[in-house]
Amino acid sequence: MFTKKPDPSESVTKLGGDRSSGASDTKSSPFTERPTPKPKAPSPSVGKMIPSIIGEDLVITGNVSSKGEIQVDGQLNGDINCGSLLLGDKAQINGSVTAEDVVVRGKVMGSIRGLRVTLQAQSHVEGDVYHQGLAIEQGAYFEGKSRRSDDPMAGASSSDSQPSSSASSDSGNPFSKPAAE
Repeated sequence: MFTKKPDPSESVTKLGGDRSSGASDTKSSPFTERPTPKPKAPSPSVGKMIPSIIGEDLVITGNVSSKGEIQVDGQLNGDINCGSLLLGDKAQINGSVTAEDVVVRGKVMGSIRGLRVTLQAQSHVEGDVYHQGLAIEQGAYFEGKSRRSDDPMAGASSSDSQPSSSASSDSGNPFSKPAAE
């Protein structure tokens, strides 16, 4: 309620900033002087946007797109395209993933395209990973091809997300032998 007069040893700033209008303030008022405030943590709206969260109990059928960060804890049956993606332990994606940063703790059944991809120990990925940087922790399950690329995001709309028109008897397994007729 009352304003304490600042110590002469304390750093003091005036409200309204430094006014260099040339006129000098001859009177000092306790209402215009305050001790220098401590720096605050940046608010979410200034530096980093708050992530969009797909909760554990949510199932989405369709494609999801965002320019920001998405955290998935539920199930997504479709493709996801965003700036940054975090898949939680119980998350499941049945479709392709495209994001600059991808951290997988859950299950992905489809291709992943990202500049930086991390498959954590509890992750389960069945699909190809196109990346600039890839980290796979011990214990992670990964079934597919790892393809390093200078621009892994460029081919996101290419044929890897579309089924091929040629059918073969080996079901896409390069190690199986053709069936004898």
